[in-house]
Amino acid sequence: MSARCRLYLITPPAFEPASFAAQLEAAISGGDIACLQIRLKDVPDAAVLEAARVLSPIAQAAGIAVIINDRPDLAKQAGADGVHIGQEDASFAEARRIMGKGIVGVTCHASRHLAMEAGEAGADYVAFGAFFDTKTKIPKARADLDLLHWWAEIFEIPCVAIGGITIENAPPLVQAGADFLAVSSGVWDYPEGPKAAVDGFNRLFRA
Repeated sequence: MSARCRLYLITPPAFEPASFAAQLEAAISGGDIACLQIRLKDVPDAAVLEAARVLSPIAQAAGIAVIINDRPDLAKQAGADGVHIGQEDASFAEARRIMGKGIVGVTCHASRHLAMEAGEAGADYVAFGAFFDTKTKIPKARADLDLLHWWAEIFEIPCVAIGGITIENAPPLVQAGADFLAVSSGVWDYPEGPKAAVDGFNRLFRA
């Protein structure tokens, strides 16, 4: 890992964009955030586009890249900075065709093979997980720290650790070489609020 770890923020699984904007602004006031993934499942396309319309200007004004989950077509339409695709979503080739030079990240679960395939195809980052139990989705695999060590030692493409990450359980992931920690409930459900959570993660990264 050539630079310190950074926070990759994921929206809650359901939210109302106008009211959630205040939470996002609070999180941003807590410190450095690299990315914001807008992740809404089983909703109309219009709901994703509306969330992007409201949240993207707030994030991008703070230098935060906006990523749309699953849908490169919606990412392009929304003017997002990138898309994150799973193994059952659009192919990497299709995502790259649509996004051009935009960010394309790929879920690789706990598979070294999938990660190497994504890297060879030109992914901008690979995501490994889940590392811990998560309330936001049912994980398809459980990843371990050896996977992060292996990737960090061999490859230059950034890796994202995801799945149930909190300030308390994050240190081993940072030490193992994760370039980004993808966090959702660990920020939005933090007892002291999202600003304190982001500040806490950044204190960890600096340490």
